[in-house]
Amino acid sequence: MRIDIITLFPEMFEPVLGESIIGRAQKSGAVEIHTHQLRDYALDKHRRVDDTPYGGGMGMLMKAEPIALCFEAICAEVGARPHFVYMSPQGRTLRQQRLRELAETENICILCGHYEGVDQRVLDRYIDEEISIGDYVLTGGEIPAMVFADALCRMVPGVLTNNACFTEESHFGGLLEYPQYTKPAEWRGMAVPEVLLSGHHQNIEKWRREQALEVTRKKRPDLLK
Repeated sequence: MRIDIITLFPEMFEPVLGESIIGRAQKSGAVEIHTHQLRDYALDKHRRVDDTPYGGGMGMLMKAEPIALCFEAICAEVGARPHFVYMSPQGRTLRQQRLRELAETENICILCGHYEGVDQRVLDRYIDEEISIGDYVLTGGEIPAMVFADALCRMVPGVLTNNACFTEESHFGGLLEYPQYTKPAEWRGMAVPEVLLSGHHQNIEKWRREQALEVTRKKRPDLLK
């Protein structure tokens, strides 16, 4: 999978996506992540990519042409049109099921908004999908883009050591994950459930399923619907 990110702050991504699991995935070639400085596609010597909105109002709006030029350059570089996602609080809230679907996509481009957003004509002509990471507003789209890219990359084959690393996690199968424990077997008067020490795999799986249902019922009963 290749992910291209259009942003005003490309330097924000390497410290996050260049480390740990996603960093190793890039080094192994399982995923590619490329950032693109939007100002490189500005049309004036001051490299301005924003302007005042028609009709008045607070703040500035990202201009259409630099975004279009950047996306078209990415299309030419990739040799195909990537699925183009705009990180927006107006978008559909990101869910694990959508990540499973998008993990099958070979090329994805992410647009990080700023100021008061982007010219609507960009959304109408180029954007395939708007995605939100929650019902709140941040100062820019970079952090949501990192969240999206991280969650997406770990679904790509070869990024995690085993599919069970994500198939048994919260949300993947519609439930929250069961409780987990590590050594020691007793800590400050609190013991690990005996079934986990039994070595009886069928009983352990049954216990985990029951616990996943109970945890979901307590914390996120809406998911059980």
